[in-house]
Amino acid sequence: MSLPPFQTLLDRHGGAMHRFLVASVGAAEADDCFQEACIAALRAYPRLDNAGNLRAWLLKIAQRKAIDAHRARARRPVPTGEPPERAVAGGFGPVESNGQPIWARVRALPEKQRMAVFLRSVADLSYADVGRALDCSPDAARRNVHEGLKRLREEMAA
Repeated sequence: MSLPPFQTLLDRHGGAMHRFLVASVGAAEADDCFQEACIAALRAYPRLDNAGNLRAWLLKIAQRKAIDAHRARARRPVPTGEPPERAVAGGFGPVESNGQPIWARVRALPEKQRMAVFLRSVADLSYADVGRALDCSPDAARRNVHEGLKRLREEMAA
C-alpha cells in the first residue's frame, strides 16, 4: 500500500488530532501541540513502513505530544507572592559579597576554574563533559570546579 500525500493525510485526520489535543491539554495549548505533532509526523512520514492505520499513527504522535505538554506544564515555575529581598547565599543568584556581584567574582577566577564553574553550574554539564570542553580528565574538571567554588566561598566569607 502506498502512502498518500502528507497534506491529504492531514486533511483527512487533522481534525481528529486537534479535537484529541483540545480534550487532552486544553484549548490554550492544543494549537502548539498540534503544530508539534504535525511537524513530528511530517519528519517521520517518509520512513513509515506500514500505511495500514495512518489515523492511529497520527493520534499516537498527538498523544505523545500531549504527554510532553503535561510534563512541560509540571516543570513550569508556579507564580508566588513577592520575591525574596535577596537570593539565598550559596546559590548563584545576584548575591553580593563586599559590594561585588557573585558572577563578577566568578569571572575573576583563574581561567580553568572559571570555565569549569560556568560549565558545571550554568550549562549543567557532567564532569566528563566539562573535562572534554576543557581538554582535561573528568577528575581534573571536578578538581577545578571544587577549587573554584572553594575560592568563591572563602572570598564570600571574608
